Amino acid sequence: MKFNNLGMLLLAIYLILVGVSAFISLGSLSIVIAILALVAGILLLIGK
Repeated sequence: MKFNNLGMLLLAIYLILVGVSAFISLGSLSIVIAILALVAGILLLIGK
């Protein structure tokens, strides 16, 4: 699968991590997930 931009790739990674976190406790990775969501959203808004 080829992603056209970095925002979509980060969004895909974010969604996978959120799905996995529903089954296991990620602990300190919740901060990483939040930062990843912010970066993906910003990149999608600016069209990167």
